[in-house]
Amino acid sequence: MNLSVPSIDDLSARVAAIRALHDETFPGPAEGRQPVHTVYVPADRYTQNTAAEFGAEASRLLSAHAPGAGTFGTVFGLDPGLAGVVHERVAAKLATEPVEDVRIDFEDGYGVRPDAEEDGHVAQVVEAVAAAYQARTLPHYWGLRVKSFADGGHERSMRTLDAFLTALRDRLGRLPGGFTITFPKVVMAEHVAIFVDYLERLEGALGLPAGILRFEVQIETTESIVDQNGLVGLRGIAAAGRGRLTAAHFGVFDYTAACGLPPEQQRLDHPACDFARNIMQVTLAGTGIRLSDGSTNLVPRDDSPDEVHHTWTTHAAHVRHSLANGFYQGWDLHPSHLPSRYAAVYAFHLAGVDDALARVRAWHDQAAAKDGVLDEPATIKALTSRLQRAVDCGALDPSALPAQTL
Repeated sequence: MNLSVPSIDDLSARVAAIRALHDETFPGPAEGRQPVHTVYVPADRYTQNTAAEFGAEASRLLSAHAPGAGTFGTVFGLDPGLAGVVHERVAAKLATEPVEDVRIDFEDGYGVRPDAEEDGHVAQVVEAVAAAYQARTLPHYWGLRVKSFADGGHERSMRTLDAFLTALRDRLGRLPGGFTITFPKVVMAEHVAIFVDYLERLEGALGLPAGILRFEVQIETTESIVDQNGLVGLRGIAAAGRGRLTAAHFGVFDYTAACGLPPEQQRLDHPACDFARNIMQVTLAGTGIRLSDGSTNLVPRDDSPDEVHHTWTTHAAHVRHSLANGFYQGWDLHPSHLPSRYAAVYAFHLAGVDDALARVRAWHDQAAAKDGVLDEPATIKALTSRLQRAVDCGALDPSALPAQTL
């Protein structure tokens, strides 16, 4: 073959360099299980039995206010053919693993207190975590939310984290797996960089493996969406995490308040929140940084069916809004949120599951298009991911998955 250009080696080298930079910046989606929620509990209220107590109260509410598939299906708007299996699996989940991820809160849910009082609660939390770990009742994922660096709480934040990890090391001799720190109210990427520097010092002082202390940021300020230079703030925040940043959690109420929305419009499904979440999705896609939505602040005022059902329907609608927009995790604040969380998540995963399984099998078997749909590899990847999420949270039995997805 005759070619006019004698060499493209220099161009190939440049292409390789670009590919290497892209792969470093966008390593791909995170691997492993993602919890469907994070339950926030004020530090002074956290005990070794908190997860079990949340589950027991959620189970009581389910038994009292949706004891059968009929009422359950009506409350959550489920097809009668789906209501029974979802009800059964939600009840089983509440009995076995009601809380997938817990965050012991030393920030907004806890407030600003004298140092001696917070120090005392740190010691109390250490004992509770150690006891839960030894009893094998600590949730699969767990951690602390420390105070923000944006409002003068940085020294207290670092003191709490140091005291907790030091005492837990002395108590257990190790750091239990699944530990994550929540770093709230990020306004500048430089705050994240300082926090990472501190984590490096803390690992060295405690004799922990380098990089073991990982954290998630809360995207709840307008500055974290558009920074002081008019650029997308999340790009700088992600870079400042230097490989330790595992997730970005959206904070509904701080963000909507910062946007000037009136209190009655400060809700998870407001268009202003959709804008912020879209920015989060586009900016962090492919980085390995997971996304989580925020919370619903509605809870039952009493134990009447009307109050409980109103909370459930509102919360479930918010969860469905998150799921439909690609946010598979959210925050829960109260035991009443667990039945509606799992009802919405399980129904989302189980609706159309047979079609999803058939499409994945057909694609792997190189069969003809399923019902006139010729799927692209990216679609099959999304379907496979959805099926795996269904298994991870308990909505679907692992035996239902095609062998190629295991």
